[in-house]
Amino acid sequence: MSQAFVKESEEQWLHEVPPTINALIVYLTRENNGIRVYEKKSYAHPKEKREVHEMSNGLTYAKDDEGKWYVI
Repeated sequence: MSQAFVKESEEQWLHEVPPTINALIVYLTRENNGIRVYEKKSYAHPKEKREVHEMSNGLTYAKDDEGKWYVI
């Protein structure tokens, strides 16, 4: 079995990541070629009306009503 085939079958999407900050960090670090991604800050976003997490990769993430991660 080729390495490319194995990698393809292990692919995970953001909305499939468990709804914990640790799981998000592991996922984002893996997607960032192993370069550690960390949480810079978290706060209640007035427009989104939910807790958001600003990450070191320059993006901000939140969980929807079903507990699935999305990018703001």
